[in-house]
Amino acid sequence: MKLTTHQKAAAVVVIIAIGLVVAYLSIGSATNTLNLTSQDNVPVPAYMINRLVVPDNVSSTVGVGLGKPLQQVNGTNLTYDGKPEILYIGAEYCPFCAAERWPMIIALMRFGSFSGLEYMTSSATDYSPNTPTFTFAHATYTSKYISFVSVETLGNKPVNGSYPTLQAPNASENALLNKYDGPTASCSTGGCIPFIDFANKAVDVGATYDPYSVLDSYSWNTISNNLYNTSSLQSSSIIGQANIFTAEICNIDNNTPQSVCGQQYIKKIESSVG
Repeated sequence: MKLTTHQKAAAVVVIIAIGLVVAYLSIGSATNTLNLTSQDNVPVPAYMINRLVVPDNVSSTVGVGLGKPLQQVNGTNLTYDGKPEILYIGAEYCPFCAAERWPMIIALMRFGSFSGLEYMTSSATDYSPNTPTFTFAHATYTSKYISFVSVETLGNKPVNGSYPTLQAPNASENALLNKYDGPTASCSTGGCIPFIDFANKAVDVGATYDPYSVLDSYSWNTISNNLYNTSSLQSSSIIGQANIFTAEICNIDNNTPQSVCGQQYIKKIESSVG
């Protein structure tokens, strides 16, 4: 049977459509299998930094979201360079540190700016392998209101069976780790990371959300885009925790600047912090 001209044209259209679908699925599959580790230590570009400056209309809609409250403590004021100090101790291989850096960076950028941030993935052999994140190892933070001190203890790729040493906490930092990071139900040995100390007024030990369910198999672009979808798991987990971190920072730095600490949703969270 011979095909008419119209039938031939219709057949060509169908073949092209099928080809486009196959191509689309192939691209999607390739995207899902991207080697995220190829981005390790690549400088974070300006567009990504800008994506992490989440506007107040998004943050206020999320509120605390799925964020978790911090442990309140009452130690001697921790300062550095005459400003309240936030101390972070973590490691590049650690998937829980990978999770916590996202809200930490978003919160800190409300009070200052980073230079030297780099992309990083967690260990390929740990829980939630190759979790997309960032590293503070070569970063510098500048703020008029607070000081941020970071210690990335170990790298993310074993060398001769061990993760290489990057940075080491000093004696006073180790003392804080030992004092506030003791054995708990979720950390039976104590000394778990990440450890974040907010001027000895509050501490955060471990991740406040599950890196596997929130970040696994996503790229940095996808995660940052999902931050703006306030009903997404990424937004509720990351922005919610960033808001809690922000309220805690306002609590320790005399509520400055007002452009941040004067926001009603931050004031509401801070009032619950006490």
